[in-house]
Amino acid sequence: MIEALLKERILVLDGAMGTMIQRLEFSEQEFRGDRFKDHPCPLGGNNDLLSITQANAIKNIHEEYLLAGADIVETNTFSSTSIAMADYQLEDLAYELNYQSAKIAKEVAQKITIENPDKPRFVAGSIGPTNKTASMSPDVNDPGFRAVSFDDLFEAYHEQVAGLVEGGVDLLLVETVFDTLNAKAALFAIQQYFEEKK
Repeated sequence: MIEALLKERILVLDGAMGTMIQRLEFSEQEFRGDRFKDHPCPLGGNNDLLSITQANAIKNIHEEYLLAGADIVETNTFSSTSIAMADYQLEDLAYELNYQSAKIAKEVAQKITIENPDKPRFVAGSIGPTNKTASMSPDVNDPGFRAVSFDDLFEAYHEQVAGLVEGGVDLLLVETVFDTLNAKAALFAIQQYFEEKK
């Protein structure tokens, strides 16, 4: 359906999720929620976690964008890989974050579509670059060192793609590319996931 619509008109993507979240000024306790109240490290600033601990706020942001005219909303998953979540000791949460974020966005998109069936709404699974680069060393004194391997990235992206697709996204968006090797790992993971599902 998206491809058919694109032949008729431009589809509008939503705006920045992070900016909308920052306006809400959540406290550390609100980021944690009940489930993570005893987590051993700070969770403030982990915006993707809010899809679990503050799901209604994320739903409201999606709805605001859709009511403002967006055709497509992005999932709240820019940093939802095991690699990026390692900063918060939440590596094991990656699949769940993607699945829940996709579910939330899809639920809102379907609700708004039902209210206005002449303008169907869609969900793009946001796949960010991670916080590590496969092409360059983070240490100027050791140019051959890599903080992450292509295989590490592939595995992390494959898990993310699985959560997003199984959560109900309509398309996948590899975004904010700063390293083409990272992007290649993401695209390869997407290709592999769909080949496995044939």
